[in-house]
Amino acid sequence: MPIFEYKAYVSGGAVRTGVVDADTAREARSRLRRENILVSDIQEVRGRRRRMKSDNWVTRLKRLRQESATPTNGNIEIVAAATRQMGTLLGAGIPLTETLKAIIEQTQDKRAERMFREIRERVTQGTSLADALAEHPGWFNELYVNMVRAGQATGNLDIVLSRLADYMQKQRTLRRKVVSSLTYPVMMIAIGMIVVSILMTVVVPKITAMLMDSGQTLPGPTRVLVAVSNGFKDYWWLGLLTLGAISFILERIYKTNGGRLFIDTNLLRIPVVGDLLRKQAVARFTHTFSTLLQSGVPAVASLEITRNVVGNRVIADATAMIRTRILEGTDISTPLKASGAFPPVVGYMVSVGEQSGEIEKMLDRIGAAYDEEIDVATERMTSVLEPIMIVFLAVVVGYIVVSIVLPILKVGQIQ
Repeated sequence: MPIFEYKAYVSGGAVRTGVVDADTAREARSRLRRENILVSDIQEVRGRRRRMKSDNWVTRLKRLRQESATPTNGNIEIVAAATRQMGTLLGAGIPLTETLKAIIEQTQDKRAERMFREIRERVTQGTSLADALAEHPGWFNELYVNMVRAGQATGNLDIVLSRLADYMQKQRTLRRKVVSSLTYPVMMIAIGMIVVSILMTVVVPKITAMLMDSGQTLPGPTRVLVAVSNGFKDYWWLGLLTLGAISFILERIYKTNGGRLFIDTNLLRIPVVGDLLRKQAVARFTHTFSTLLQSGVPAVASLEITRNVVGNRVIADATAMIRTRILEGTDISTPLKASGAFPPVVGYMVSVGEQSGEIEKMLDRIGAAYDEEIDVATERMTSVLEPIMIVFLAVVVGYIVVSIVLPILKVGQIQ
C-alpha cells in the first residue's frame, strides 16, 4: 500500500505534517478529512529510493548512517514498548496488519511512525515481518530479527514478541545498574579535576606571585607547585590535545581484533571493575542464549547471535569456540568449561541443564543469579572507589595547602 506525506491544517488553524498509508491520494485525503484534518498538500512516497533522490546530501547522509548503525538507546526504548504491545495484540487474535496499524497510530516519534508504516506496507505486499524488520537495522538488530523469524516459523509470534520485550527490559535494567554505579565515581573525578584546575590556574598563581615578590627562597614543595601551576596555565591546550589523541588512538586500537582482545582481556583483570564486567557479560550471555533457545532458534545460530551481543571480546571468542565444538558434535557444557572465560559454576549448571533437558530454564536461573551478583558487585565497586578518590583528592589539595603555607610560616619566623 502506498505511503503519502501530507501537510494539513487541524482545528484551530495549526499546521500539521505527517504520513498516511492509502491506496490513492484521494482516499488519503478522505481519511484525513474524516479526522477533521484539512489537507493542503499531499505527495506519494515511493520507497526509500524516491525519497533519497529528493533529499539533499545532508539528509541522505543522516539516513544512510541511521540505516547502517546499531540500534540507539532512544530507538531501543521505542522498540521495546512497541514489541510488548504487538505481543499483546497478536495474543488477543488481532491480525498482524491491524496490529501494526495500531502501533502506528499511537507512536509519538515521527521517525518511528515512518518506519512502522514502511514495515506495514512491506507486510501488506507479502513480505514476512522478519524480512521487513531486517530492512531497518538501525531499529532492529540481528537478535530481534532472528527471534521474530523463529516465532513466525513456529506459529508463536505473540509469545516470542512478549519474550523479546521481557529480554529487552532485562537488558535495559542491567545497563542502568552498571551506568548508575559508575555515574557517582565519574562525577567525583570530574568535579575533583575542575577544582584542582581552578586552584592551579587561578588561586595558586596569585598566592605564589606574592610570595616570590617578597624575595625569599621558596621551599622545594612550593617550587614544584609553581612549576606545575605554570604548566597548567601555559600548556593546558597541550593536555587537552594529549587526552584527545589518547582517546582517538585507543578507539582505533579497540576497533581492531587484536586491540579489542587485548583491552577487554586486561579490563577483566582489573580488581573489582573486572569482576563486574565479567558478571555483566555472563548475565548477557545467559539471558540472550536462553531467550533465543526458548524462541525456537537452533543452538548453533543462537550462539552466533549471542557472540555479537555479549559486549566483551573474551566472552565472544569463547562463545565462538563453543559454537565450533558443537558443530563438531560435542555438547555445550564441555567446551564452555574448557574455555576458561566463564566461572566454573556456569559450566556445571549448564551441564545439569543439558542432562535434565531444561537448559533454557537453567540459563535463566544463571542469568537471574548473576543479576543479583551484579547488584552486589556495583555496590562493592562504589564502596571501594569512593574512599580511594576522596583520599587522592585530599592528598592533592593537602599538598597545595602545605606548599602555600610553608613559605608563609617561614616569613613569619624571619619577622
